[in-house]
Amino acid sequence: MLASLCFASLLGVSELNQHFSGSCDTIFVSSSIGSMMVFLSLILCFFALLATPEEGESESYKFCIIILCLVLIMCFSSSNVMMFYVFFEISLIPTLVLILGWGYQPERLQAGTYMMLYTVSASLPLLVMLLWQGADKCTFHIPSLGMVSDITSSFLTLFIISAFLFKLPMYGAHLWLPKAHVEAPLAGSMILAGILLKLGGFGLFLMSVCFNLSLSYITIFICSLSMWGGFMTAVMCLRQVDVKALVAYSSVGHMSIVVTGFILGSSWGYFSAVCTMVAHGLSSSALFCLAYFTYKKSHTRSMIYIKGLLVAYPVLSLWWFLFCCINMACPPTLDLVGELTAVPVLWNHSIYLASVLGGLMFLGAAYNMFLYSSLNHGPLMKSLKSGTEMKTYCMLVLFIH
Repeated sequence: MLASLCFASLLGVSELNQHFSGSCDTIFVSSSIGSMMVFLSLILCFFALLATPEEGESESYKFCIIILCLVLIMCFSSSNVMMFYVFFEISLIPTLVLILGWGYQPERLQAGTYMMLYTVSASLPLLVMLLWQGADKCTFHIPSLGMVSDITSSFLTLFIISAFLFKLPMYGAHLWLPKAHVEAPLAGSMILAGILLKLGGFGLFLMSVCFNLSLSYITIFICSLSMWGGFMTAVMCLRQVDVKALVAYSSVGHMSIVVTGFILGSSWGYFSAVCTMVAHGLSSSALFCLAYFTYKKSHTRSMIYIKGLLVAYPVLSLWWFLFCCINMACPPTLDLVGELTAVPVLWNHSIYLASVLGGLMFLGAAYNMFLYSSLNHGPLMKSLKSGTEMKTYCMLVLFIH
């Protein structure tokens, strides 16, 4: 059954390997990648509301998530580059409200400040470049800019893509991400990992179409830094004791494949990046759900104190096993397709980068096995008592992931 579902998913995504075209008018654009991101936004916002019935009783909480969903849909559907930039920045406001309003610890203010400073400051060069190109070419329409713009300068390319590298985030620009995830409520973590990070990947794709960014020394350097950074964060995952921090750091490794796929620019690279974005959006959201459900049972996120879940809650342990396997790209998951199709893309440019990707895939399996074994095996901790099994809404959220 799982193989059939994955095959059907691949069949649906296979068009991406042939073309990335779509229809467009003066306000909205419909592309294959944008449509997939809109669909991902809708289902993840629905999952976020379904997974948090306690917070969902608050009207302001539901209103914040709905507004965030609408902003994301507008961002993924914009055909005007300035409209895309405006919605790209507005998406930070509902996210910040979720962190500050429904976060768990006083440090949530620091986490929100980190997120705003990193992402907003990095997007200012992008705003300058968009205004300059729009004034120079007399249009902000994305297809029109794609026909007349041609950015060849390495520094101008860096100015354009810096905002999206911080949003993904790439290694070196990722310090805000673990803080935001640790302090965010479940809905904030699910939407942040599942779709907001994908805004960075979608922005890279959009800018490469809009400004015809060419390969240069700076882009090769960014790919190298991204892959080595993903490798380093995978090593850091093996040293984590906080469940949410481990899942947050694992996102940096997955997004490094997205960076190289979109920047190197081949059809296989685009296919790899899109597969990785969709697969990671669903798997990371489910892992944050599992971390939250485990926290509700044990009242801690520390893997030092959570032991023996397999004895106390076997159904919860089964879900951990399934989603750790999906996150480590076991066959026949979509994540495996994204990683394997990235190999020839990197091999074509540098055998060393392909080797780094191999190490990243190995470490991805290692830290997921470490996460599963740490939580589910070992002696049952005194603080973790056997009790009622998972509630119906918990099972439903995980099943429909």
